[in-house]
Amino acid sequence: MGDVDLLPPTMAESMTLAYEIEQFLYREADLLAAWRLPEWLELFAPTGEYLVPSTDLPHGDPANDLFLVQDDRFLLEQRINSLMRRSAHAEYPHSRTRRIVSNVKVSPGDGGEFLIRANFAVFRMRAGNIDTYVGHYDHVVERDDEHGFRFLTRRSTLDLDALRPHGKVSIIL
Repeated sequence: MGDVDLLPPTMAESMTLAYEIEQFLYREADLLAAWRLPEWLELFAPTGEYLVPSTDLPHGDPANDLFLVQDDRFLLEQRINSLMRRSAHAEYPHSRTRRIVSNVKVSPGDGGEFLIRANFAVFRMRAGNIDTYVGHYDHVVERDDEHGFRFLTRRSTLDLDALRPHGKVSIIL
């Protein structure tokens, strides 16, 4: 690894972990941009959840507050199945999306979990319009032999005041 070998073990381990997490997030972004949603779903643990808080309560608690999306693994699978059908009028034909993921920070959590915080911008192109969704991620992941990591919690918090002008979130943020 060159220069990394010269670093103290904890710093080298930290840099390696940060690189692995970034690669995981970039792979996830590629799967979503390519509408490979069934493969994307495999990045979730059986108990994984996907959360998008409302724009007026970004720090909300899913147990007590209204969320734009509050899916456990079963509901997320249903969402994916729906989005992949022609009858999903909001996303057929599929939107084109591009994602920018930046300022990735990772820290150890409880029981071998990792807490990830990162910024995002998702651009959705459809029917001659470009919608921009900006916010930050707060994820909890665990190591996984097949995918490197898998989501226990995938939380996408929008920094928008409201969902105008697009008025909806029909894609995965």
